[in-house]
Amino acid sequence: MSAFIELDHVTKTFGGSGFFGGGATTIAVDDVSLTIDEDEPAITTVAGESGSGKTTLTRLLLGSHVPTDGRMLYRGKDFTRLTRRERRAFQREVQPIFQDPFESYNPFYKVDHVLDAPIKNFKLAGSVAEKKRMIEDALEMVGLVPEETLGRFPHQLSGGQRQRIMVARALLLKPRVILADEPVSMVDASLRATILDSIRRLNRDLGISVIYITHDLTTAYQISDNILVMYRGTIVEAGTVDAVIQNPQHPYTQLLIESIPQPDPKNRWGSEPPQQNWEISDTEIVGCKFADRCPAVMDRCHTTRPAQYLIGEHQLATCLLYEDKGEMTNPDITSTFQTEKQAIAAAAASK
Repeated sequence: MSAFIELDHVTKTFGGSGFFGGGATTIAVDDVSLTIDEDEPAITTVAGESGSGKTTLTRLLLGSHVPTDGRMLYRGKDFTRLTRRERRAFQREVQPIFQDPFESYNPFYKVDHVLDAPIKNFKLAGSVAEKKRMIEDALEMVGLVPEETLGRFPHQLSGGQRQRIMVARALLLKPRVILADEPVSMVDASLRATILDSIRRLNRDLGISVIYITHDLTTAYQISDNILVMYRGTIVEAGTVDAVIQNPQHPYTQLLIESIPQPDPKNRWGSEPPQQNWEISDTEIVGCKFADRCPAVMDRCHTTRPAQYLIGEHQLATCLLYEDKGEMTNPDITSTFQTEKQAIAAAAASK
C-alpha cells in the first residue's frame, strides 16, 4: 500500500470567536483518519445530509482548509511543510469538480478558456498543435465532440456538457485524485448517467482515485466501491458500498436508506428522517451526536461518546449498539475498504 494522501486524526472547527470569544463552535470534521491509496485507485463516496461535513472534508483533502487538530500528509510529508514545488505538484495531482459548473465559467469567455488555462499554468504543451490535441483528447474521453463544443460560450451548452468540460479540464492535468462534490445534483436526470459513466471510466481506464461527495445514496451505489457516511462531522458508518447500502448498521444510515423514494409507484415514498437539532452546539453534546434523533436511543447514548466498532471485515459503525464487537484498533476508516484485488478474489471464492 502506497499512501498518497492521509488524514491523521483530523478535526476542523469553525466559530468560537465571538466578541468575547463566546461564539458558537461548529465541529465540521471530528477526528477523522483515512488514507487515499495510490496503488489501489477506487471510487469512494462521502455521503450525508447538508451540514454533515462532506464539503469541509473535501476542502481539507484539497488543502484549502488547514486542520484545527491532527494533520494531513501528502506522499508521507506534513502538508503544512511542503515546499512550493511540492504544493504545485499537489495542485496538479488533486483536482476538484464542483457542484455548479456554471460558476466555474466566465460568461464573457468561450469554454476554450477553461481548457487553455491549466495547460498554460502548468506548461503542459510545447506547441499550439500539441495543446489542441490534448484538449481534443480530453473532450473525447468524456464523450464530447470537440467540433461541437469548442468555440462556444457557456450559455450555449447544456448543464451536462458544461460539467463534462470541467471533467475534461481535470483530465488535462493527469491527476491521481479527483474530488467530485455533488457533480450531478444540478443536471437533468437524463444526463446524470452520462456524467457518472465518465467518472467511472476515469477510475477504471485511467487509474484515478475518485472521492464522490453526495447526499444521493442511489448514485453512490451505482458507481462506488466504498462509502463513508457522515453526521455532524463524525464518520458514523463506513465500508464497502455493498455492505453498507445492503445491510446498514448505524440507525442514521438506516434512516437515510429508508428515505430513498421507491421506484414502484404502488409503494409510498420512504419515510423522512427526523431533522437535525442545530440549536444544540457541537461542543455541548457529551454523548452520541445522533442521540436526539435516533429511534434506537439508549440512556447511555446521551452521556457516552461511541467509538468505532468493526461489524464485519469490511464495515464499521460508530454506535453503542455494537459495543460488544470491540473498538477498532486501527483508527483509519479506510482499513475496512475492499481493494479491487480483494473483490476479485472474493468473487472467485464464492463461485
